[in-house]
Amino acid sequence: MNYVYVLVNILLMVAGQACFKIGVERMGGVTMSNLWKAAFQPYIVLGLFLYVVSTGLWLFILSRLDLSIAYPLQSLAYVFGVVMAWGLFGEAVPPIRWVGVVVILIGVTLVARK
Repeated sequence: MNYVYVLVNILLMVAGQACFKIGVERMGGVTMSNLWKAAFQPYIVLGLFLYVVSTGLWLFILSRLDLSIAYPLQSLAYVFGVVMAWGLFGEAVPPIRWVGVVVILIGVTLVARK
């Protein structure tokens, strides 16, 4: 069940990043002159909320799993991030980056084994 909590935590973080990306795109980018405005952009606020929930869940996870297991599992956020960038935002992902994703997946598998 602890791994399910980690997965939910990762999905919350990745969803928060998606909200940040949508928010800054809707603003036309963030500069020093409009940075304060970003704090009130609805998607950015939602992303921050998801991060707060994720952090609360992370504290719960740390009370149940060793850090040496839980923290490396967080690298799955990079995998989901690349997939999201490709699928949701239509970003080009070169083959070498997919190789990196596979390396992360292999590493996570090794860390998660008992």
